[in-house]
Amino acid sequence: MTDDRPMADVVPLRKSRTGWLAQWPITLVLIGVAVAMVMIAMDYFRRGSIVLSASVLLAAFLRLLLPDADAGMLVVRSRKIDVLTLAVLGIGLTVFTFWVPPPS
Repeated sequence: MTDDRPMADVVPLRKSRTGWLAQWPITLVLIGVAVAMVMIAMDYFRRGSIVLSASVLLAAFLRLLLPDADAGMLVVRSRKIDVLTLAVLGIGLTVFTFWVPPPS
């Protein structure tokens, strides 16, 4: 069975970027997470936790603002579910960061 459609009817796919350039949103978020983990390991718990929650909220904003083709590995489910999940986690981390009492 052959396809007899003329070539003009075939919609060309958008040329996507490859490699690390295509994954810049998740790379940016993971750099923030790594910086947060180093800060927490250096005994700056509250500051590191703030950076961690800011990284998760950055992921939520990037997922909200970028189209699916540019969001890369931040795309897991639908945009609404991804943004809602990341926002709840980011806000929850922020609340727990300020909830934990400072060391005495």
